[in-house]
Amino acid sequence: MKEMLEQLKQQLSEMLPEIDSPQKLEEAKVRFLGKKGSLTALKRGMGALSPEERPKAGQMINTVSQWMEERLSECEQRIKSRMREEALRSETIDVTEPRDAISMGGEHPLTLVLRDLVDCFTGMGFEVVEGPEIELDHYNFELLNIPKNHPARDAQDTFYVDDNIVLRTHTSPMQARTMLTRKPPIRIICPGRVFRADEVDATHSPVFHQMEGLVIDEDVTMADLRGTLNEFARRLYGSDVTTRFRPSFFPFTEPSAEVDLTCMACHGKGCPICKGTGWIEVLGSGMVNPKVLDMCGIDSKKYKGFAFGIGLERIAMLRYGIRDMRLFYEGDQKYFAQFR
Repeated sequence: MKEMLEQLKQQLSEMLPEIDSPQKLEEAKVRFLGKKGSLTALKRGMGALSPEERPKAGQMINTVSQWMEERLSECEQRIKSRMREEALRSETIDVTEPRDAISMGGEHPLTLVLRDLVDCFTGMGFEVVEGPEIELDHYNFELLNIPKNHPARDAQDTFYVDDNIVLRTHTSPMQARTMLTRKPPIRIICPGRVFRADEVDATHSPVFHQMEGLVIDEDVTMADLRGTLNEFARRLYGSDVTTRFRPSFFPFTEPSAEVDLTCMACHGKGCPICKGTGWIEVLGSGMVNPKVLDMCGIDSKKYKGFAFGIGLERIAMLRYGIRDMRLFYEGDQKYFAQFR
């Protein structure tokens, strides 16, 4: 028994230097320590020994078994360490190696326009306020002089959550919310997303962006509105751009006006973009309806105000020559890279 155990130890000792992979290691374990291995066979042969010899033989087998397990464990650690070093060498990155420049995306044109508009109006003393996109009918319509069953609601194409909750159709609800919580003088702009049930095409989308402006103070006149919008046009498009006011109707302003700007492409001479008129419609505006002031708790006999609403998509399309509104929402990185 002792000689056989010494032979097994000798065999494993000679094999150890050649065990250089997990597969060979597993083969050695099976050969010596497995269910059909050499050492297991010796254990089974102990039944042929006399009762006096069995304890001594069992002790020798256990000693050799422990020795083999230790050697094989050392071998396993050596293999793992070598494989880890090889993996680290293969994954090493040379941080000094020249690489191609990373392609950077560009800021969204709506972001660029929004930033410029905010800079423009905050430079004139306006404050930026924001509000919820899911709005109460009370703020979205009723406080803006658009009561239930009013014909103007038909033009809004509203998304209703229920009878009293809507996805806001304009950013004007922030005018009402601000007038209810602040005392004049008020000078704010309200940028944000709005929602209307429009069909998607080159000039319409169910989700788009607006910026609302509101000024409430004593002795505010239409001339103040025109002066503000003239300054806005010059800051955004240059000193040679002028404004034109055309009569219009909005329930929350009286009088109301559509505002056109000199065509930036032809500078008023007439071109396909402005359809030969030399003018491009940009925004709606007007003096705040006295009914709106009274409903929001502001004395309409003492205070006056003006409001305007700008479509950010319209401004961006004019500035960058974008003909299809859908391009704003399709996420084409190659397209937006030009705005870097």
